Amino acid sequence: MLRAFSRPGGEITVDMETVQRRTGQLFNSGLVDREFPDFSDLVSRLRFVPQEGRIWLDTHRVMLINVSTLCSLRGELVDTIGVAKARGLLTRMGYSAGSRDAALARKLRPHSTTAEAFLVGPLLRALKGGAVLEPVQVDIDIATGHFLGEFVSVDSFEVDAHTPAYGLAREPICWMTTGYASGYTSTFMGRSILYREVECRGMGAKHCRIIGKPIESWEDAEEDIRALQPEEFVNRYRQLSRDSDPAGDDPNLPFGDNADRIVGASPGFVAACRMLQKVAVTPARVIFFGETGVGKEMFARTLHRISRRSHKPFIAVNCAAIPDNLIESELFGVQRGAYTGAQESRPGRFERADGGTLFLDEVGTLTPTAQVKLLRAIQQGEIERVGDTRTRKVDVRLVAATNIDLNEAVKEGTFRNDLLYRLNVFSIHIPPLRDRRDDIPMLMDHFLSKYSAIYDKPVTGFTTRAVDALYEYDYPGNIRELENLIERGVILTEDNEPIDLGHLSATDTLLTSTMMRLDARGTLHAVDEEAGGDGGDPLAGLMERIEGGNMTFESLEDELIAAAMKRSGGNVSAAARLLNMNRHQLDYRLRKKKPADL
Repeated sequence: MLRAFSRPGGEITVDMETVQRRTGQLFNSGLVDREFPDFSDLVSRLRFVPQEGRIWLDTHRVMLINVSTLCSLRGELVDTIGVAKARGLLTRMGYSAGSRDAALARKLRPHSTTAEAFLVGPLLRALKGGAVLEPVQVDIDIATGHFLGEFVSVDSFEVDAHTPAYGLAREPICWMTTGYASGYTSTFMGRSILYREVECRGMGAKHCRIIGKPIESWEDAEEDIRALQPEEFVNRYRQLSRDSDPAGDDPNLPFGDNADRIVGASPGFVAACRMLQKVAVTPARVIFFGETGVGKEMFARTLHRISRRSHKPFIAVNCAAIPDNLIESELFGVQRGAYTGAQESRPGRFERADGGTLFLDEVGTLTPTAQVKLLRAIQQGEIERVGDTRTRKVDVRLVAATNIDLNEAVKEGTFRNDLLYRLNVFSIHIPPLRDRRDDIPMLMDHFLSKYSAIYDKPVTGFTTRAVDALYEYDYPGNIRELENLIERGVILTEDNEPIDLGHLSATDTLLTSTMMRLDARGTLHAVDEEAGGDGGDPLAGLMERIEGGNMTFESLEDELIAAAMKRSGGNVSAAARLLNMNRHQLDYRLRKKKPADL
């Protein structure tokens, strides 16, 4: 555990000229074990390409925007959608930015301690013009899940944007700042950390002060949590009072009836939630598109839960798991004597879902005969049991999901185009987890709490190595894979210990996402950060090879790319992240090389 900086409260004056000096004093004070570099290494990550109209901060594309433009946007939001919704939108914008900066900070400080890397966040915030957040107290221990942070600022652009138009506020108004700090720290810790502004210059205070700690440590954080919810059915964190019953149906409990509440904050996730909210109040048929494991059934269950049919049954059926000769009887029921062994009549899924919602997962696997009957059920609102002579009226909201391109299936003749038109009234695409990394810290925290409760096992959190690996991994199995990894970690971890990298996977799959460094031969290898070893000075060996004529710059680049591609299992995006470049840059270099070169 490290108490990086502590000072009693009082008036604090900070400007851009003094932030570097003060940060240097912090790191030279002996509280952390190495001198902090100046801004030059951060500035070197900024690249301007005016010919292409692009600015890059490391591998992230950024753009310059006038503060006055942000002020106008803030004013428009407050005036058109109200203070509460504007606060939520801007808080989530800040959260997304903070989450990305946390990943960048870990990459910028591969040799640094946790505390050194964490305090890059305030510098990145200042570098991008978001005002200086000076640390008053930072108490961080990733392995135990403990965090307490306090920061102050005297130059918040949000205050300058708000007060000229609306005067002194009754409540704190630095929404993007608290969102940024929450997203940054949550990603760094691998668990949900919530910041609250306890003093605000927009309310007449001399400076702005924010405090952050684990979300469950706050006793009255409902308003703060609501700002992180794109819709009220998202991110329902556990908020237990002393009088609450853990077994009850409290909507804020993540376990029991509420174990599968959807969780996330990324732009793609928020967009899907907005679409879900729009269609929930209608009876329209909905189809979810997305890869296996992205949470399509969870979205379908949430759609039912917030719809007008929530008091009626939700029936789910995996079309791919039912044999072809049984799919019709499962969907539409069977009449007694319809075939050998049918000794009694039984309703199918349509009848059981009458008045409620029927969810057809893997709908693209239905047989041609079942597709015809399904089409009739949709068109006529009636079904016919196998072996029956009469029809039955049913009132069912049909929700489907698939991980295949149904348009391609129509072209191939394996799926009826008229059925596709009937199903695809309202479509929602759920992005894969690798494209919504801002959601990973929330999901890690959610699944850790879930399985710690299920197995009645106190697990303190994640080690730094585990957090880095879980954040950087590409998740071919998406959320389902992340959940399984964390469940396995909870099972293997000893009581009151953190989940380490070795607990997460029986193979070396996740090692592709750990910290990478150059060794003396110029090749990439994983680093055991916890052990603190760095394999010596990599540049010394490289220079010897170059000076001896055994390596050119081009061959060094070739070796790096080949090693990164091998380490990432051929995944170009993952290899680009290892090399601190964007995918387009790596694609360009790969196209110049012959396949044999790699």
